Amino acid sequence: MKRDMVRIDEELCNGCGICIPNCHEGALQIVDGKAVLISDLMCDGLGACIGHCPEGAITIEQREAAPYNEVLVMEEMVQKSTNTIIAHLKHLKDHGEDGYFNEAVDYLLKHESELDHDVRNIIKNTTPHPGGCPGSAQSEFRRTEVGGTGPVSEESALSHWPVQLHLINPGASYFSNCDLLVAADCTAFSMGGFHQKYISGRKVVIACPKLDHGTEIYVEKFRALIDSARVNTITLVIMEVPCCGGLLSMIRQAMDMATRKVPLKLVVAGTDGTIRRDEWI
Repeated sequence: MKRDMVRIDEELCNGCGICIPNCHEGALQIVDGKAVLISDLMCDGLGACIGHCPEGAITIEQREAAPYNEVLVMEEMVQKSTNTIIAHLKHLKDHGEDGYFNEAVDYLLKHESELDHDVRNIIKNTTPHPGGCPGSAQSEFRRTEVGGTGPVSEESALSHWPVQLHLINPGASYFSNCDLLVAADCTAFSMGGFHQKYISGRKVVIACPKLDHGTEIYVEKFRALIDSARVNTITLVIMEVPCCGGLLSMIRQAMDMATRKVPLKLVVAGTDGTIRRDEWI
């Protein structure tokens, strides 16, 4: 996929190494006397290193590259200094990368027992603030399954939180062996009885392929839900508008990458809320 990436002009680079500590993701190293981008997966393309290059050797270009992966970055980050982790989190917040910021905090929370005292304090000091707020903390609710053919119940069928695809952790226990619902943001507002018909009995994630930022991570999250969480089925509910087809494309990419095969059901709603398509594909 095409995305913004760091480009280093080797003729201008003098190997001073000033850019290295300013790439908090650890994507840059000095090799043979020149700064080198060592991993597409670890370059967020935000260019924090650019302003620290005295030779002007670093620029941003758009090119084919592997999706940025915040989990891989954090796996490297926790082996570095506490100050590096702080700088990385600040870097994400300063650039408005709330999705990646929450993934980083989720990773730290998941591995809290493995971290030193200073890093655990970072988690405590970070999670109450916007972006790492309690609103993104994982939780699961115990509900009686809602169903039936009578009047639509006002009771929520949602059984976990968060649901936005950037914020969910595929490793959360409630995704294990579940029936997964992937819903485009607009669907619940367009379709009557959405909770009872689609959410009840399923774990749900929501996304908008047109308006969400950093959707390249979505394919990897879908793959993790298939291979690691081992979801039983996937039901995709989208609107009959061109942009919604992006979610189907992402799921298909993930299914091609995954080692497991999972049944996929597609539900397409018109803008008037009526069902235009409902079938296993």
